[in-house]
Amino acid sequence: MVEHRETVVVDRGGGSGLAIAGGIAAVLLIVLAFLYFNGTFGGSGGSVAVDVPAVNVDVAPAGQ
Repeated sequence: MVEHRETVVVDRGGGSGLAIAGGIAAVLLIVLAFLYFNGTFGGSGGSVAVDVPAVNVDVAPAGQ
């Protein structure tokens, strides 16, 4: 005697929680990076002093 069994696959639409958590983590990372580079957390905010030596270029105009 052969028994026939039916398999029912139910898709409940799960899996969106991971996408939401990833989106929240990405937004949080962007906000923290902005605050760090803005100087709120003592990062690279403020002015940066760069000493550039003076360059003197003596070029005579053509024809003189």
